[in-house]
Amino acid sequence: VRHLRMGKTPLEAAAEAADEIGLAVIATTFALIAVFLPTAFMSGIPGKFFKQFGWTASLAVFASLVVARMLTPMMAAYLLKPSKTEHSDPLWMRWYLRMVAWCLRHRWVTLMGATLFFFGSVSLVKYLPQGFIPADDNSQSQVQIELAPGASLIETTALAEMVRGKIKDIEYVKSVYTTVGGGAAGSDPFAMGGVAETRKASLIVILEDRLKRKYRKQETESRIRTALADVPGARIKIGLAGGSEKFDVMLTGDDPKLMADTARQIERQIRSLNGIGTITSGASLVRPEVLIHPNERLAAEQGVSTQAIADTLRVATVGDYEQTLPKLNLSSRQVPILVKLADSARQDVASLEQLQVMGSRGPVRLGSIATLELASGPAVIDRYDRVRNIPLSVELAGVPLGEARAQIAELPAVKNLPPGVRWVEVGDAEAMEELFSSFGLAMITGVLCIYLVLVLLFKDLMHPFTILAALPLSFGGAFIALMVAQKAMSMPALIGIIMLMGVATKNSILLVEYAIVARRDMGMTRFEALMDACHKRARPIIMTTIAMGAGMLPIAIGSGVADPSFRSPMAISVIGGLLTSTFLSLLVIPAVFTLVDDINLLCHKLLQQLRRGNGLLRRGLKKP
Repeated sequence: VRHLRMGKTPLEAAAEAADEIGLAVIATTFALIAVFLPTAFMSGIPGKFFKQFGWTASLAVFASLVVARMLTPMMAAYLLKPSKTEHSDPLWMRWYLRMVAWCLRHRWVTLMGATLFFFGSVSLVKYLPQGFIPADDNSQSQVQIELAPGASLIETTALAEMVRGKIKDIEYVKSVYTTVGGGAAGSDPFAMGGVAETRKASLIVILEDRLKRKYRKQETESRIRTALADVPGARIKIGLAGGSEKFDVMLTGDDPKLMADTARQIERQIRSLNGIGTITSGASLVRPEVLIHPNERLAAEQGVSTQAIADTLRVATVGDYEQTLPKLNLSSRQVPILVKLADSARQDVASLEQLQVMGSRGPVRLGSIATLELASGPAVIDRYDRVRNIPLSVELAGVPLGEARAQIAELPAVKNLPPGVRWVEVGDAEAMEELFSSFGLAMITGVLCIYLVLVLLFKDLMHPFTILAALPLSFGGAFIALMVAQKAMSMPALIGIIMLMGVATKNSILLVEYAIVARRDMGMTRFEALMDACHKRARPIIMTTIAMGAGMLPIAIGSGVADPSFRSPMAISVIGGLLTSTFLSLLVIPAVFTLVDDINLLCHKLLQQLRRGNGLLRRGLKKP
């Protein structure tokens, strides 16, 4: 368009523009690929998210290079029309050029202001909440009820109905669907993981559409949590399995009693924190069980093994689950037959002692070779890295993961763990730590790759630093935008920062590349080249910023029916970084160019003096 305004034909204008912008387009493309591609090789859970992003963004940028170098000039040559009106710079361009001239004449003041902005914005990071994945705001939630081991189906059904009655009257609750019993759907009923438990119930809570609610789903879940706070004799979890943030840790050690006491102490102290939801401990429930103390001497005499004793008690109390047992044949399906003693007999130790155990000499009465008693034990024994552990799960209920993690880490019971008990973070907390470490490595790798690409393209070791100076200016805007919008520093925000690095680098390349070309090929002074670069490249830089910001704005404000919880932090960080990086880059990058150019000239002078000195030394050594 600029060449058309200079009186050239569309074909000449397209050819001139393609030749003028060619190196900048290539440099921008490979710089963007250098930013995005390292994220595809991140490890762990974050790598599962970033792999598709890295490859998709890199291939899309490369495709855009082909379009920009081939399709766009052709379309411009045949679709654009010659300009018939004279063009003059708008008022904002004249103001901008005056500001650039002032920044070039007072470059130290400009650089000092940019440095203060960078360090001031970085200092905001510690005030930003941290998390792994933002909590969703969809129209579905879940309430899980778990009664004490041994609870009957009637008791679970009655309690689930009472909970449903409390939930259905809460604002924005549309419907509640209740299921009683657990187990894996569609699995073999005799498999250990598929056995249903009558002491568990699940309530699916359907909420009104997101646009019809005045507050987020987390507020509704908080009201449900308050309404169910006085429900006795049950453990209640609120929220979908993967839809809300949780803080999961494990206490590991070899002493079960010491771990159980420590877990109960930590659980009590966590309940004292404000804003924390339900705390679930693997050590809080025990299950009634039959303890068997075999008499090893008598059992050996009768040829009875411990495996035979265990199998006999298992069949009598839990039931047999062998696949070879007969099934009840119906017209449309087969119903497995479970063999076990009656409930009254299973709760009577005297009846269990009368069971016959097969030995080498024939059947033996169980009570004659072992002592039985009714007791209680842990409902579940978990192991982590082959070490016994007790899991603790804390519902955050809207509290950022990083904040909850810091508060829990300062509890006296956590800071003063007894010897032999270790604190291991798992789940979202572990993934968040891995995310930030992997992102830091990917960002350093990306910056190094950008530098190497720019060195190869510009054939200069110093001026790539001028281009990279735009990156710190973009981070500050992202941090400020996240703080204003009250968003956490999470995975989508980091994705936005990576995108921001590529766009900020592109803007800087457009300025620096033209300044180098104008100075080298057009015989301009450094000041004239920088002013001409700002004059001719400011408009496309601003147009790019406005276009990308406008595209991100609907995502940032969350318009539409789809849940914007994951995408909104990404868009907010991009928009905030674009605003600051564009404004500051257009003013600061020219000043940085002059400083780097002076350093470059100084290095050349020192190198020439060193070579001259080496030459004089060699000539002096050759004299007789």
